[in-house]
Amino acid sequence: MPIQRLNHAVLHVRDVDASVAFYTEALGFRVKVALPGAAFLQAAGSTNDHDLGLFAAGSRAGASTAGHGTVGLYHLAWEVDTLAELHRIADVLTERGALVGASDHGTTKALYARDPDGLEFEVSWLVPAELLTPDLTMRTSPLDLDAEIARYGADTPGGIGVSVPVPS
Repeated sequence: MPIQRLNHAVLHVRDVDASVAFYTEALGFRVKVALPGAAFLQAAGSTNDHDLGLFAAGSRAGASTAGHGTVGLYHLAWEVDTLAELHRIADVLTERGALVGASDHGTTKALYARDPDGLEFEVSWLVPAELLTPDLTMRTSPLDLDAEIARYGADTPGGIGVSVPVPS
């Protein structure tokens, strides 16, 4: 049987409490289990046991150099249901000084941010399959979130027929 999806990600962080605060307050994760030096978080819309594990590496841990001289994971991408939610998260990440970029990838509208340890992640909305048009080619352009909301609607469910099954 082929792989179906990513079940969870695990990050080594300097301070588990600071990372838990960031991921719960900025992205809406909830703590499922907290242990000394570790925490397991669940995304707001998930029924998964946990979507993100955080393990303490300690305050002396160096910064990740993945992609800057060493191999390693560049980022994780979290998907949201609507452009309204993407806009809300953009505002939260901006307020926290965590937003580092926003890109229009044609079929994906993406925000890029860094957590308290500088680990980069993406939050994205996917154009539903029924709205895909030939002009939506893979690209990287500046994201005009207000224009995308005008084009697709703030509350249009994203990813339907792409990453989310079409309702029966």
